[in-house]
Amino acid sequence: MYPEILIVMAEDLIEACTAKGLQVALAESCTGGLVAGCITSVSGASAIFERGFVTYTNAAKHDLLGVSNAIFEADGAVSEPCARAMAEGALNHSPATLSVAVTGIAGPGGATADKPVGLVHIACARTGFATRHERHVFKGDRERVRIQAVESALRLLNQMADL
Repeated sequence: MYPEILIVMAEDLIEACTAKGLQVALAESCTGGLVAGCITSVSGASAIFERGFVTYTNAAKHDLLGVSNAIFEADGAVSEPCARAMAEGALNHSPATLSVAVTGIAGPGGATADKPVGLVHIACARTGFATRHERHVFKGDRERVRIQAVESALRLLNQMADL
């Protein structure tokens, strides 16, 4: 179901987090649970996967993760401040010590002049470390954008797990 590279990345994440005693929480919007699905498709995921939040609406981001309504008003849901707040909110609303958040426009609709289809913001938070953020503009159809977002989220999680 998932490309082999994603499975290998998930296996690496499980190994790194198990070795360091890290628990992972996910906050997903445009990926709709694909990051969680990829990680949990690997045997041994239960050792590190704590929970996932699929927060597709602004209300869900606010209610479940504590994202401030001021962020939606000032920057929108597809923004660096929102991704950072989602990642940090996943830590604040779980016992996890490592999280990633994904928010973006997978298309084909929903784009604006300054937020094109393929725009994805990913943030990764780890207890005791500064939250990291990446901005991407992925190319391809909806499925391709979402798979590229999963790959980038797993890469960022692996980087933060190795700190």
